[in-house]
Amino acid sequence: MEPIAIIGIGCRFPGADNLESFWDLLRSGGDAITEVPSDRWDIDAFYDPNPGIPGKMSTRWGGFLNQVDQFDPGFFGILPRRAKLIDPQHRLVLEVAWEALEDAGVVPAKLAGSKTGVFIAISHNDYDKIICKDISRVNAHHGPSTYHCIAANRLSHVLDLRGPSMAVDTACSSSLVAVHLACQSLRTGESHLALVGGVSLILSPEETIAASHARVMAPDGRCKTFDASTNGYVRGEGCGVVILKRLADAVKDKDNILAVIKGSAVNQNGLGNGLTAFNGPAQQAVISEALENAEVAPAEISYVEVHGIGTPLGDPIEANALKTVLMRDRSLDQPCWIGSVKTNIGYLESASAMASLIKVVLSLKHQEIPAHLHLKNLNPRISLVGTPISIPTECQPWPVDTTPRRAGISAFGFGGTNSHLILEEAPVFSTAVSDSKRPLHLLTLSAKSEKALRELATRYEIYLQSHTEAALEDVCFTANAGRSHFLYRLAVVTQSTTQLRKQLSAFVTGRETVGLASSQGQTPKSRKIAFLFSDQSSEYVNIGQQLYRTQLVFRRTLDRCDEILRPYLEKPLLEVLYPVSGKTSPINKNTYNQPALFALEYALAKLWQSWGIKPSSVMGYGVGEYVAACVAGVFSLEDGLKLITARTGLMQIPLAQIAVIESAVNGCNAIATLPTTANKTQYTFEQIVQAVTYSTPSIDLVSSLTGKLVTDEIATPDYWLSHLQQSERFASGLETFSKHSSEIYSEIEEFSQYYSSDDVELQLPGLCQEKSDWQQILESLRELYLLGASVDWSNFDRDYQCRRLQLPTYPFQRQRCWIELTDSTTELSR
Repeated sequence: MEPIAIIGIGCRFPGADNLESFWDLLRSGGDAITEVPSDRWDIDAFYDPNPGIPGKMSTRWGGFLNQVDQFDPGFFGILPRRAKLIDPQHRLVLEVAWEALEDAGVVPAKLAGSKTGVFIAISHNDYDKIICKDISRVNAHHGPSTYHCIAANRLSHVLDLRGPSMAVDTACSSSLVAVHLACQSLRTGESHLALVGGVSLILSPEETIAASHARVMAPDGRCKTFDASTNGYVRGEGCGVVILKRLADAVKDKDNILAVIKGSAVNQNGLGNGLTAFNGPAQQAVISEALENAEVAPAEISYVEVHGIGTPLGDPIEANALKTVLMRDRSLDQPCWIGSVKTNIGYLESASAMASLIKVVLSLKHQEIPAHLHLKNLNPRISLVGTPISIPTECQPWPVDTTPRRAGISAFGFGGTNSHLILEEAPVFSTAVSDSKRPLHLLTLSAKSEKALRELATRYEIYLQSHTEAALEDVCFTANAGRSHFLYRLAVVTQSTTQLRKQLSAFVTGRETVGLASSQGQTPKSRKIAFLFSDQSSEYVNIGQQLYRTQLVFRRTLDRCDEILRPYLEKPLLEVLYPVSGKTSPINKNTYNQPALFALEYALAKLWQSWGIKPSSVMGYGVGEYVAACVAGVFSLEDGLKLITARTGLMQIPLAQIAVIESAVNGCNAIATLPTTANKTQYTFEQIVQAVTYSTPSIDLVSSLTGKLVTDEIATPDYWLSHLQQSERFASGLETFSKHSSEIYSEIEEFSQYYSSDDVELQLPGLCQEKSDWQQILESLRELYLLGASVDWSNFDRDYQCRRLQLPTYPFQRQRCWIELTDSTTELSR
């Protein structure tokens, strides 16, 4: 089978609100079982220690989540009154799926219209029972609010996903079967990405009463899997979602691969001892088939997360089936551990296998096997003597003789549908070390409210405090490129994680601090960006050198300009801009100043555009108008540089090139002599102007010559001949800019000495001598981001070897969304 990568995880389990706290619970041997909370039902009214009493349950225990009545409807565009009707399991899937996508560094908006599949394991309908207690509350919204399929379908709808979308119900094996189906969908190309989840909530007492009557509830509320005292299980609830992608695609996309699914299998007990009875031969068969599909030998499995329901008869059947398969060709020096997460959080039913899967992924990542709880004496029907199979009673290292580590996961539905999955630790890739480093970095955070933004900043502050190993460039890359960007925005220019932590702390507490700015969620409107190109720049030696050393787009553009200008300049452009130490640069001479200015402005414009900052209009003054025209597509870079070099009046054009120019203009084959010194400049400039290939501007271009928007007239030789001789109307041009709603002016070079306009919302200066290149560039980018610019963050970091981290996820602003006794049908249907 083609291997499938797990690239993101979200979860809410008893005692653990997120992935990190879930691992802390497992690693510490935590027991998350509690008495039934009072907001579920009055346990004293329903409890009776004697099983089989009508209307009573024989347990007081369970693994519960906090605040299952809470939801953030506004985040998902749902009206609060409608959210009350939606099954909390569906709402939980929305939130946890979003967290899983963030964990994967996948921006949900970029999935719109894609072949992304959704597979959700779900079995219970407790909330439907609560609603139907008052039949008058049932209305037209009832079906879309509670049907199992909608748990998957609503997620596909909200994110505009076009792949398969389905609910999966095979009882306790549902989550693993959903993973199996998703992997098949990915392998066939039906899906390019898959969101797979399992969810189960205990909201009403009926199912627990039924299980008590079946005498499978442990009176002490603990799953004592494999123990001699095992006497049933305890119910639990939760939700887990994993993001899957074909391994080859995940490697190509440089995803953060958490583990690899090598293979899986699903089968059925068929006609056995009973519909709900475990079947040893069927279990052996599904495990063997999964190993075969994964092309993994039994002896290569060093851990198995068992189904481990915790019943006197079920445990021995599973243990013996495992032993039969795992001992094939296994020597006694090849250990294998077996354990169950149900001993920590209870039996999560349709979400149970998802909890098992996530536990194993975390164990592989940390190379540790958590303790299997509540094992004092092995069930006498289970014998592990003479085998290397052990049950860990303490958290321990996960050693293997040969890499990679591999594990099996079992899940058996009480209706007879069995599943097994083979998981492998993530591949290790050598990370190339980049020589180019940014001296400063930009972190962006955003949310849908000011309160959520502050909470998010707090989460990042805490994360940086507890993850001192995290590289600043990786934190910024993941946050910038792997998150959605909402109206309330925070942007921080920073140079270290220590400084960043202090800056975030200042924001949270409302203190002023250097390098940080935020926006207050202004009403969105169509802001247009204009590029302004100057004529007399503050040229200085080594201008832009930081960018040249660290930005490939900037460097390649300047290199290309240098190459084009070689025949026309005595000194190469790059030697003029970045002279060797101790050498004097002639940068202040017109011969070099104007071509250098053109090249720098053009390279900066290309850099901004590569980051997604694209102008809706451009304008220039003097030399800057040539750059503006070039950016607008009026003529090529080659022609632009020839024009600007000829414009200096000192360009020495080789005889062969003069001949080519005259031939293009006059149809002549050659020229016998050069023009005289007196008329050489005018002659050569005119000839070049005539030989240039012109096009109509591809974006709005305001002429500094006329002060108006220009189209065809700028694409003629006459315009540029006039440009050399006539005075410019820069102020009029700025007025035209304002009329075309260009509210953000990004200066490619400092322009403030030439203009001031009250109509401009923001002026962003270009490079300046008072600040380093990166300081100025990042401050300008920060302001653009805060005003709603859509930055291409992936391109922003494409020159660097950044990796995705598992950073804090969105802080949902949750509120109570629950059917109340006072809710009327009229109110809910509005």
